[in-house]
Amino acid sequence: MKEVTIIFKEIALENFTNIPQAVLAGANRIELNDNLSAGGTTPSLGVLKESSKYLQEKSIPLVEMIRPRGGNFVYNDLEIKMMETDLFEAQKLGIDAVTFGALTQEGEIDEDAMEQLIAASSGMQVVFHMAFDDISSDKQKESIDWLADHDVDRILTHGGPFEIPIMDNLDSLQQLIDYADGRITILPGGGVTYENCDEIASKLGVKELHGTRLIDLA
Repeated sequence: MKEVTIIFKEIALENFTNIPQAVLAGANRIELNDNLSAGGTTPSLGVLKESSKYLQEKSIPLVEMIRPRGGNFVYNDLEIKMMETDLFEAQKLGIDAVTFGALTQEGEIDEDAMEQLIAASSGMQVVFHMAFDDISSDKQKESIDWLADHDVDRILTHGGPFEIPIMDNLDSLQQLIDYADGRITILPGGGVTYENCDEIASKLGVKELHGTRLIDLA
């Protein structure tokens, strides 16, 4: 066990409704989504504007989900264009970070799409979201290399199939963290709660965690 203070408790929220409550409860980074039941999609511009304004006043970073639909992460040219438009809007609003991921039919990083989206994210941190967990395990290390080389800041990952509890994925998460070696942040998520976050942070030595239940909002 490592002595670790969690610096960022990143809460995934839907819409503006729960943001003030989450901030009062100790959330210090917000990932804003629509449609969390589908894994999160791009929030509306109106919701984004009000959320950004509120969080900027509180000096709390905002991460915007950029995902045009639920389902897989294989996008056609029109969908990439939609995502690019949303990224330009995020730029205008001074959003701190954006999270997205694009894969090929073969389950590898769609390098052309990602280069286009990263270029449209200038001035914002870039997070590769849990599309990472759809990449086959034998391709994940080279994917980390590619993302680190393209100045992506973080990879959000459950460390394995989502149906496996995150506590059972700690060994694979540790391997990813060790391989990344500080070149890019590995952000554990999916099943991280206010009840297990301290244990996960201590075992992995991480200072950032992500979840919908990372703070007790009851």
